[in-house]
Amino acid sequence: MTRTARILIAARGLRAFADGFVALLLPVYLTALGFTPFQVGALTTATLLGSAALTLGIGLVAHRIAPRRLLFAACGLMLATGLAFAQVRAFWPLMIVGFIGTLNPSGGDVSPFLPLEQSLLAHAGPDDQRTRLFARYSLTGSLLGAAGALGLGLAAKLAGVIGATQLDVAWALFMLYGLIGVTVFFLYRQLPAVPPSDEPVRQPLGPSRNRVLMLAGLFSLDSFGGGFLVQSLLALWLFRTWGLSLGAASAFFFWSGVLTAFSQLASGRLAQRIGLINTMVFTHIPAQLCLIAVAFAPSLPVAIALLLVRASLSAMDVPARTSYVMAIVTPPERAAAASVTNVPRSLASALSPSLAGALLTLSPFAWPLVIGGGLKITYDLLLLVMFRTVKPPEEQRTS
Repeated sequence: MTRTARILIAARGLRAFADGFVALLLPVYLTALGFTPFQVGALTTATLLGSAALTLGIGLVAHRIAPRRLLFAACGLMLATGLAFAQVRAFWPLMIVGFIGTLNPSGGDVSPFLPLEQSLLAHAGPDDQRTRLFARYSLTGSLLGAAGALGLGLAAKLAGVIGATQLDVAWALFMLYGLIGVTVFFLYRQLPAVPPSDEPVRQPLGPSRNRVLMLAGLFSLDSFGGGFLVQSLLALWLFRTWGLSLGAASAFFFWSGVLTAFSQLASGRLAQRIGLINTMVFTHIPAQLCLIAVAFAPSLPVAIALLLVRASLSAMDVPARTSYVMAIVTPPERAAAASVTNVPRSLASALSPSLAGALLTLSPFAWPLVIGGGLKITYDLLLLVMFRTVKPPEEQRTS
């Protein structure tokens, strides 16, 4: 890997570690403050809407401002978010901080960092290595995200030993979240300086506009379904329905993240055999069938087993999807394409957590899992029909 790729992957890992413990910490913290499931869902919606707005703003200026400067600004916002969540405990101020800040309540990356890192990473290697590079990027994120979830369980056990409360643990971890933002800032400072004459040309969408907008619409449907089962709300459902302890939930999300990570590592090899679109669709549909089955599970062990099977399949499409978007647009459009495909995804995923929280309040049945899984399967089928003939350069050469 190039130096740029190593730095971007390391930064992704650190951010994922922070997201891993925050996504699980958030429902515990908000419940300890006395918030209802609907309020937890509403705050989750606010954080995702804010991420979408930030990503949109980055997309509008990404072709005018150097990516490093935008990454530095995002790190400063990450520090401010951690400090604010450590101090604020009232609902409406938290809603504002959640909207403005970088907090990520989902298992994936929906932050403003994402399109910037993706566009830089797409230029860090040749076409035939692009999917594997994104697979390593996703692998690192999933593994460190799993470690973050496990770390929360260890922090909770340590708090029990020393007599600290849940709110004390939350304060310390939100402070850690902010400090990780500072660490990532210093990592980005190590990105190689590129003379202006050698920088990749960046421009708004042009020749690839229609393709990108169609993909953005499909990805939005997928993300709207995913918003019904973001990690924070899935954890809340496990706590309420099965009485899962924080330690057990931490262990579950750790192993779920490990399975997700190594499945993404296999994504590049599978894509070389069957193509990027087929990899995205034919690994995603079985995962969503497992998710729907979880709603009808007769016991906690069965539900956990189905969720782990889903984890081993559901994210294989992530590096394939990112690589595909970067492949079917011209190089100057990559930054804009990354933003345009990520913004609607963030907006769509922001709409459903409030609905999921309301459904969890009204009914003990896991309607969010059934609805989310059904919407995701619909996305898979539409993607296959609409894009099966649109091939990236490496598949055109081998066909």
